[in-house]
Amino acid sequence: MSNNEVFKALSDPTRREILRLLGLREMSAGQLTEKFDMTKPSMSHHFAVLKEADLITSRREGQQIIYSLNTTVVQDMLTWMLDFFRHDSNRNNEP
Repeated sequence: MSNNEVFKALSDPTRREILRLLGLREMSAGQLTEKFDMTKPSMSHHFAVLKEADLITSRREGQQIIYSLNTTVVQDMLTWMLDFFRHDSNRNNEP
C-alpha cells in the first residue's frame, strides 16, 4: 500500500461513504450496492480501488462477498496524517 493509492481511494465520495459504512459493520457486496444509485460494475470498480489501497478486505461466504474495513491500514493512515499535520503546524509556528 502506498500513500498515493490511499489518497486516490479517499478522493472519491462514494469510496469514503463505503468506508464509513464498513466502519459500522461488515457488509456484503449486495448490501453495499443497495446503498448507492449505481451499477454493479461501477461498485466493483470502487471495491477494487479500496482493496488495492488495502483499506478493505473481502472474503467469500457461499455466493456472497463480505467486505470489512482493514482497521490496521486505516489506523496507520490516520497516524501518518496526524503526524503530517503536527509537523506542518509546528513548522508554521516557527519564528
